[in-house]
Amino acid sequence: MTENATDARSETQNTENENADERTTGTPKFNDILPEPPPGAKPEAKAASGAAAASTAIAETTAGLHEECERLRTERDGLIDRLARLQAEFDNARKREQRERTDYRAFAVADAVEQFLPVLDNFRLALNATGTAEQLRTGVELIAKQMDEVLRGLNVIPVETVGQPFDPRVHEALESVERSDLPDHQVIDEIRRGYRIKERLLRPALVRISVNPKVSEA
Repeated sequence: MTENATDARSETQNTENENADERTTGTPKFNDILPEPPPGAKPEAKAASGAAAASTAIAETTAGLHEECERLRTERDGLIDRLARLQAEFDNARKREQRERTDYRAFAVADAVEQFLPVLDNFRLALNATGTAEQLRTGVELIAKQMDEVLRGLNVIPVETVGQPFDPRVHEALESVERSDLPDHQVIDEIRRGYRIKERLLRPALVRISVNPKVSEA
């Protein structure tokens, strides 16, 4: 009976070993997964092929960088040239504007001087006149009237003074006089005439003004 039990265990062991061999035989090995190298291929050839591919990629990248640098250089040169032209045009425009302003000022002065020449001629005639003092005074009054007309033609008008309230924007008080019969701070006398051209003051009028003591005390 013992011999039969031993034989049964041996048969069971053999069966398990056979099943293990079958499972081992059916499992693919790691070497079977890797692709077989082409016939006749050597490791040195594979390394050379990879190096050639890397060299080609580097060459293509370098060529692209060179092209981009060349494009940027061309664009930079164009911008510098454009800036230089704009600078030259600006300088020319500035010089032309200065020249035109100088010419305009010269023409304006020439036009004004031309209108004053007849007045100067009449002054010289008055100086050479041999009439009486009254005649000389009349002549000077006519010359002053003529000068006022010339100034009006140039849009230069006198500042209103006598009888007007004192205005520090257009009047300059030289003296104040107590006058109880006049309003306080009223222009009573013009010492030097002031002028303005349109709304621009050329010079203030030099005047005397009244000071009413009654108004001041109140």
